[in-house]
Amino acid sequence: MIAALTPLLYTLGPAALLLVMAVVFAESGLLIGFFLPGDSLLFLAGALVASHVIGLPIWLLAAGVFVAAVVGDQVGYLIGRRFGPRLFSRPDSRFFSRDNADRAQQFFDRHGPKAVVLARFVPVVRTFVPAVAGVGHMPRPRFTMFNVVGAIVWSIGIVSAGFLFGGIPVIAGHIEIITIGLAGLSIIPGTVAYLRGRKRRAAAATPHADVLA
Repeated sequence: MIAALTPLLYTLGPAALLLVMAVVFAESGLLIGFFLPGDSLLFLAGALVASHVIGLPIWLLAAGVFVAAVVGDQVGYLIGRRFGPRLFSRPDSRFFSRDNADRAQQFFDRHGPKAVVLARFVPVVRTFVPAVAGVGHMPRPRFTMFNVVGAIVWSIGIVSAGFLFGGIPVIAGHIEIITIGLAGLSIIPGTVAYLRGRKRRAAAATPHADVLA
């Protein structure tokens, strides 16, 4: 996905900020964005600002990402609070994976409210944790506080990393290769979650197979 978005970042100029914000919002606000490359997209956008491909000040990029991240998580939280547990009882589809939702639930159970902050840095999990918090009726003021803190650290941290490293001539001269590498890294969490889900389903089906035999 990052490979598909890269040409747009090169050609949109300052309007690329709107594309980045849309992806960040969709990743956690629509519950279908687990395949979107949030981290790698922010790093790349920061690098392209450093190399003057995107003609924006870095603070504006970080501010736009922050706003989109906060709003996206708030929408995800409200969806979880409104539709409750049945939200995660849907069958698997192209845009929804119960295994990913279960993984987010386990992450939230393990870390508690601070999962809202930590999930920012865990692809796939960050898509579902806001909804899990809503399903669990985490108090909205408390969720909002952790949401804002996580969004600040994530948006400034990842964008600044891209900006700082993107200003290094060696990296700026090989940004296409780095983009391919980031694209590969962005699909690893989803692939691991998929394989784990297949393994669990196979293990669950084994006893039934023994009974039938």
